[in-house]
Amino acid sequence: MRQRIFIAFSVVLVTAGLGLVMFVSSGPELPTDTDAILDEVLAAEVPALVKGVTGKARSGDIDIWYETIGNLANPKATVLLIMGAAASAIAWPDYFFQPLIDAEYQVVRYDHRGLGMSDWMDDWDSEQPYTLEDMASDGIAVLDELGVTSAHIVGVSMGGMIGQRMAISHADRVLSLTSISSSGYFDDPELSRGSTQFERDVLKLVLRYGLVPTERNQIRLVLGLEQLLKGDGNYETDVKLSAQATLYELRRRNGFNPGVVEQHSAAALASGSRYDELGGISVPTLVVHGRSDPLVLPAHADKYAPMIPGARMLWVEGMGHLFAEAHAPQILDAIHRLLLVAEVQASSN
Repeated sequence: MRQRIFIAFSVVLVTAGLGLVMFVSSGPELPTDTDAILDEVLAAEVPALVKGVTGKARSGDIDIWYETIGNLANPKATVLLIMGAAASAIAWPDYFFQPLIDAEYQVVRYDHRGLGMSDWMDDWDSEQPYTLEDMASDGIAVLDELGVTSAHIVGVSMGGMIGQRMAISHADRVLSLTSISSSGYFDDPELSRGSTQFERDVLKLVLRYGLVPTERNQIRLVLGLEQLLKGDGNYETDVKLSAQATLYELRRRNGFNPGVVEQHSAAALASGSRYDELGGISVPTLVVHGRSDPLVLPAHADKYAPMIPGARMLWVEGMGHLFAEAHAPQILDAIHRLLLVAEVQASSN
């Protein structure tokens, strides 16, 4: 009897194991040349991805790491870049901010609380999470540390939500707002949260590459997530650039905080809707969204953009949740025009 039970139990385990293998192996594929590129990147010296002036700003009792790049002596104005959830300042690529520097702007990017070189929130309480308001205060603290009275705000995903919060709660510090791949209320019950297939594919990636966190596997996990975030966008991601950035985080910075996804998700959810407040945003605003975004669906932009007075809407065909180098010129052209309008408006006040 015991032998039959053992055999039956063994069959169940083997069947479950085979099912898990099939589940994981059916996940998103990485670009075909990934292994060769990883061999090259892992064998080479990690390039310096921080080239500006760095420092830390005090936000309450938290230190926030920042980097300033560009014309520090006499810039036209400052552009503050705010990255999305669980992503550090390093995620802003050169091809996005270099044209702003070339146009004589000072660019500032910073690490959110909970990741990168900013303080990690070791005492974080899921019952009393920090909010987007708190995270907006972190960005304001960076401006205070630099002596910047007001800045153009460019935020992507959760960074766009934080930018909206800044424009609402700290209107005197904001010259313009660009909100990319974002939402006015991410947990809006009237809008879809994306497909369950997307969530399953994320789980497959974590099971495939996250359980044994070698450098190679962590890079593969990042690359896999980038593939998913493309949605059905027909463009190539820069495997080498992403691999170098991931390796830079692992070797030159603090690595990746496994708890920060939960923290940042909780911040967005705890902050609720900004719909009733978006009408109070008075600065020139640009809303940018990809038609192929699988995470924050285009319906979010359709809903919140008209709530901001005078906001211009830029739809980017074929863009997923992240913008690639191919999308940057179109987005930057719209941002440059927004900055000019904002500066004319500021000078006339």
